[in-house]
Formats: sequence, C-alpha cells, structure tokens
Amino acid sequence: MRFSRYGAICTALVFLCAGIAPALASPAGELPGESMSLLWALPFAGLLLSIATGPVLYPHFWEHHYGKFSAFWGALAIVPLAFWAGPSLTTTAALHTIILEYIPFIILIFALFTIAGGMLVAGNIHGTPLMNAGLLLIGAILASFVGTTGASMIMIRPLIRANDNRPFNAHVVIFFIFLVSNIGGSLTPLGDPPLFVGFLRGVDFFWTTEHLFHETLFVGVIVLAVFLAIDWYFHAREGGMPKIKDPTPDKKVRLRGLVNLPLLAGVIGAILLSAWWRPGISFSLHGVEIELQDLARDVIMVAMALLSLALSRKEYRRANDFAWGPIVEVAKLFAAIFVCLIPVTAMLHAGSEGALAPLVALVTNADGGSNPLAYFWLTGVLSSFLDNAPTYLVFFDLAGGDPHTLMTSGAAVLAAISSGAVFMGANSYIGNAPNFMVYAIARHQGVRMPHFFAYMLWSGCVLIPTFLFAGWLFFT
Repeated sequence: MRFSRYGAICTALVFLCAGIAPALASPAGELPGESMSLLWALPFAGLLLSIATGPVLYPHFWEHHYGKFSAFWGALAIVPLAFWAGPSLTTTAALHTIILEYIPFIILIFALFTIAGGMLVAGNIHGTPLMNAGLLLIGAILASFVGTTGASMIMIRPLIRANDNRPFNAHVVIFFIFLVSNIGGSLTPLGDPPLFVGFLRGVDFFWTTEHLFHETLFVGVIVLAVFLAIDWYFHAREGGMPKIKDPTPDKKVRLRGLVNLPLLAGVIGAILLSAWWRPGISFSLHGVEIELQDLARDVIMVAMALLSLALSRKEYRRANDFAWGPIVEVAKLFAAIFVCLIPVTAMLHAGSEGALAPLVALVTNADGGSNPLAYFWLTGVLSSFLDNAPTYLVFFDLAGGDPHTLMTSGAAVLAAISSGAVFMGANSYIGNAPNFMVYAIARHQGVRMPHFFAYMLWSGCVLIPTFLFAGWLFFT
C-alpha cells in the first residue's frame, strides 16, 4: 500500500514535468514566469480546493490527514520546479519564501495565539442588545491589535455566556464572526494575516490604518447597526416567552492574566522596531538576504510567547480551552500554501506576457490602468471560499508586487485588495481561520449555529449589500 501511494505521487510528478516546456534563461536569478504554463498553478489550486472542501465534505478524514494533503501539494509544486528551473534557482526561490515570508508569518500567529490564550475574561454579562453591541465593538477594535484569532479567542466565550439564557442567540455569534473575526482586523498588520503578509512584502505598518480607516468605519457601522436592529427584534420576541434560567451565575467581570498585556505590547513593539530600525546589517543564505531588524523582530516575538507560557496561570488556559491543534493546522497548511505560491507568483510577475494574462485583463481598464473595484471584488470573492492570506498575495503580485508603487500611485488598488481580503473573509465559515474556530466553540457551548449554506444566507443578506455600497463609494 505504501509503495503504491508513493508510486502514484512520483507518477504525477513525472507527468507534470513532462507537460511543461523547458525553462528559459531568467535575468537576475528570478524564475522565468513568462515561459510557465498554467499547469504550474495546479498544485496551488488543488491545495486551496482541498482546504475549501475538506472541512465540509470529509471533516473527520481531513482532521487526521490535512498534513499529508499539505505535503503532497507542496511536493507537487517544488519537485518539478527543481527539475525544470534547476535546483539552485528553485532553492533560492523556496528559501526566499520560507525565510522572509512564511517563518515571520507563522511566528506572529504563534505569538498572538499563545499570548491571547493566557488572557481570560471571567464573570457574567447579561446580553441585552446594547451590551452585545458594546462587546462586538470592543472585540472589533481589539482585533486590529491582537489579531482576529486572538480577539476571537478572548471575546467569544464571554459573549456566549452573556447570551446563554436567550432562546435566540445564534445571530449574535454570526455577527461576532462578521465584525470581530474579520472586519475589525483591518487597521494594522497585526489584525489579519493578509495585512501582515503585505507588511512582510514592504507595506508600511501604519499604511493600512490611514488608508483603510474610512472603509472599515463605514462597513463596521452599517453591520453593527443591522445587528442592533435584529437583536432588538429578537429581544422583543423573547419578552413574551417563558424565561430561561441563566446557567452562568452572576459574577463580577474581570480580565485575568494581566501579565500578558506587557507581552502583547512587546510583540507590537518588535514589529514597529523592524519597521523603523534599519542598521544596514544583513546575512546572506543561498542568495537570500536576512536583515538584522527582521531577525530581531522574530526572536523577540518568540520570546514573548515563551514568557507567556511560563508566566500565565494554567487554569486560565484551561478555561479558554487552549490547545495547540489550531496553530499546528495553520502552520502545516500555510507552509504548503506559501510553497505552492512560488510558481504562481512568478507567472503573475510576468503580467500580460504570462499564462495568467486573462486574470490581468479582468482587473485592467480599457486605457490600461488598474480597476480598483475589480480588485476589490475578485480578491473578496476568492477570499470568501479560499484562505484570504494567499488570495491577498495573488492579487498583490498581480498589481505589480512593488510595495512603494502600491502605497503611492497605486494606493486605491492596494486598499481595494486589502479591504476585499479582510472584509469578505466573513462571507463563509472557511474564508478566515477564526471563523470555523468560533463556529466550533459556539456549537460546543450549545449555540444552535446555522450550517454552511444557512450562514451564507446571513452573509448574503447583510454583508453583500454592504460591500456593494462600499465598493461603489470607495473604489469606483
């Protein structure tokens, strides 16, 4: 059985290599994207299709074997590339992606996940419409500083406890996913993985704060106002129903694990340090330049996470149901995602001369200029069903991939890509990593959450009209 499985993998690799034209010489040691066919995008497409369908169609099998899926698609991308472009060029491209993009990305997620897991909001709040709206607002603001994953972990259980005596409470969790797990994380690179990937590519730390503030405020206010109207409606209906005894005893609300606050500040300080401190010292590894400020940033973030594990009380993590499973899954899947993106990025850099020229045409106006509205919707629609971080990367590279140009003359396009990736990750359970985590926690706590397509009915009625209005207002 093992031989047949490996034989099938090797056969697939041979066929892929045979179906691709020989590599052409490429300037500056870059992969020759203009000579690549669409076959090179198959591993990336296959991986994203696996991520989209696995948790829905075969969840138990996916839970036990997602690492094997990741390894298969990653090998299918990198092994043929080594045969086609040469081992040296492929190694340089792979190390560039892993060292400069994947490792800093996963270290940030690990640090925020670990530190947030040591903070516990204890006590009970009564979930009136105004109180719920206040909790959603706090969570949305918090998301831009501790990440959508961290804010979701900190806030979801207090919100569920506040509404556990209400017969209608699923909508509260749905709007929590909209606002806290997605929209709220749009103001800093700490907030959502796609923005941090942009930061690693050279986008200034406060660029998103300045250029996405009005879009975030507009979308957030509309969604919060819709929530208030719906929650008041359900709250009024509950007034005439038999009272449900509150299963959570009244206790004073307190934030436990305060030792993690300075550690969180240390993570933020490390990122700001890497943006402002430029000593001009770097180390070269197989053609990849590793700058001292980036290395210092990553070391500090790891140190903050380890200190959190050492200093936080274990009962707080137990109360949060803290486990390493989610971060392990993210680490394995994103390792494959970043590897599979290597040939796709090369094709995108080729622009109209590459195999992805039709995609370039979709986001290009008749006069040859970029169409921000098209970037907003294409990035957003794909982010609804695929992971929003690699989707952001695809369209970032499609827009040219030069952060200095995108932050200045291309600011509207970069804002459209960023907004689409962050906002529309809320359109489905699989658009952003915290969505499914919140869904699982809510169901475990007894909330009758809607299934995949029923959730999309909520997002279609609430979010899509909001995004249509926002796209017309900001990106036309």
